[in-house]
Amino acid sequence: MKNILLTNDDGFDSKGLLALKDALSPLGRVLVVAPASEKSACGHGLSITKPLRFVRIDDDFYKLDDGTPTDCVYLALNAMYKEGKRPDLIVSGINIGSNMGEDVTYSGTVAGAMEGAIAGISSIAISQLVSDKNLAQSNDFTLAKKVIADLASKILECNPLPPRRFLNVNIPNTTTFKGYKTTELGIRLYGNDAKLSRNPRGEEYYWLGVHPLEWEERSRKILSDFNATKQGYVSITPLSINLTSYDDLDNVAKWLG
Repeated sequence: MKNILLTNDDGFDSKGLLALKDALSPLGRVLVVAPASEKSACGHGLSITKPLRFVRIDDDFYKLDDGTPTDCVYLALNAMYKEGKRPDLIVSGINIGSNMGEDVTYSGTVAGAMEGAIAGISSIAISQLVSDKNLAQSNDFTLAKKVIADLASKILECNPLPPRRFLNVNIPNTTTFKGYKTTELGIRLYGNDAKLSRNPRGEEYYWLGVHPLEWEERSRKILSDFNATKQGYVSITPLSINLTSYDDLDNVAKWLG
């Protein structure tokens, strides 16, 4: 029997996570370890200055109080699996909202899959584009469930990626399945959405808002994740943990003299 570990960054009670569990349960034993509260945009943070506690919700279903997606994967691998036993697949999601372009550097969803890749385990991050996150509880995850079941089956049969790589998947906001497109990260365009306000005592504070989904193509040779989902395709972007800019090694060496 295959073992599958699930996490997310929207919290343990997210409809996207429950849809993910439902989609993958037929493929093997599914263990869920998810944050106790929403951890969107927490990045690849690991908690090293506070204790963490598993809270059992149901059989093979736990929330981690007060953990990040990275904490969830790290602790699950080191505390919930017997020595010598590891999951065959780690899936993080289904995130409510996209994770494309430079957003992947902020994303707790992507970080959960990244932690799995660091541990040498086949991993997938999956996100669902939505028109309004406030209506997420009524979102239809039918297409996302079909896609992740298909991808997980393929990964479990034969992972096409070398070590320390993982997949970032984005589902278009449509019920019509046009197919898959392998993509590169587009260039995410950000604006100034830091809202200055005052509390009842007159003290200033800032609230960070949500930026419009705007982008530029990174190249003309490879379709971007943004463009693929706009056209109604499921975007699959292979990501690497290695951030070395090899093109700049010689230039920096010359600059150093």
